[in-house]
Amino acid sequence: MSPLPTRMINRWQNRKEPGPGQGTLYWHILVGDHPEARELAHTAQKRLAGFHGLHMTPTEWLHITTLVVGPTDEITPDQLREMLVTTSGLLTALPPVTVTLSRILYHPEAIAVAVQPMQPLRQIRDAIQTATLKATGREGHTEGPTQWTPHMTLAYSETEQPAEPLITALGRELPGHEFTINAVTLVKQQGPERLWDWHSVGRVPLLGYH
Repeated sequence: MSPLPTRMINRWQNRKEPGPGQGTLYWHILVGDHPEARELAHTAQKRLAGFHGLHMTPTEWLHITTLVVGPTDEITPDQLREMLVTTSGLLTALPPVTVTLSRILYHPEAIAVAVQPMQPLRQIRDAIQTATLKATGREGHTEGPTQWTPHMTLAYSETEQPAEPLITALGRELPGHEFTINAVTLVKQQGPERLWDWHSVGRVPLLGYH
């Protein structure tokens, strides 16, 4: 999400999204139940509250998007089950990861915070992608650059406006918040992204500490 953008744009203006009754499957690391993640998001969103055209991520659904699997109508129930079982088997070898949130990332469509360290999170993503490919025949994808950068989105842009005032208000870094990630969740998103009609399909723990 660098270099810094000069302008923000409407994330959903030309974005193809699921229609009524349609859905998308995602692997997410859900972090809304961590007080540290909620506190940082609250601090950032409070600083941005005076700006128009920002859609804030609901506290309940603060997350790290790990892999977009694909449309729900292209994944069978058997594939879903196999994906969860295979992912569970692969993640038993990986331990929980203690992460830090601090560095702010700016993109024309969104404002986020980096989740570090990246390497153990990339190992989790690699395992999830391997399991997804085995179960469904598709690798899935993530939005944005080819190189996946773990991040927690704080706000999405819904309009075009200069980026500099937002960057000045929020800054490039916030006081660090640390917590431990111990699971990934397969989530079904019904309809457009910004409606937040999310449903957990299954939760897979990181069990490498056993």
